[in-house]
Amino acid sequence: MVNKVVLVGRLGRDPETRYTSGGQAVGNFTLATDETYKDRSGERQKRTEWHRIVVWGKLAEISQQYLKKGMLVYIEGRIQTRQWEDKRDGQKRQTTEIVANTMKMLTGKSESAAAGAGMGGGGGSHPTSRSPDTEFDTGPPPEEQSGGPEISDEDIPF
Repeated sequence: MVNKVVLVGRLGRDPETRYTSGGQAVGNFTLATDETYKDRSGERQKRTEWHRIVVWGKLAEISQQYLKKGMLVYIEGRIQTRQWEDKRDGQKRQTTEIVANTMKMLTGKSESAAAGAGMGGGGGSHPTSRSPDTEFDTGPPPEEQSGGPEISDEDIPF
């Protein structure tokens, strides 16, 4: 079986990084991907899909340090659905997220500064403008490594 996701999109907000009780970094951010199509009347339509991205360990720390809202990034990972009980009202909740294990920054250095200033929502980014040190692969997330501690709902930052 295969559970693999590949996304190229723009950050919807700056990454947030928190730490589990065991000291493991866990970060999250949203990523927008766009789809353009023609409707029945021939008009071009644009649909944006939002994805919740979770990064662990060194990749979380790198994301916090380098990624800013509006930046174009490449993400590889897997789909994960979590369920929990809301402590406020007792309702069962569910979320679907992408647990990333590879991230490549596709926004160039000059565009990165513009994205950090909140101006990175436009087009014009080219993958060839990235520097060679902008690719990060941290390997499998902690739950796929041997014998790591189980993460409780209290360890999850959202």
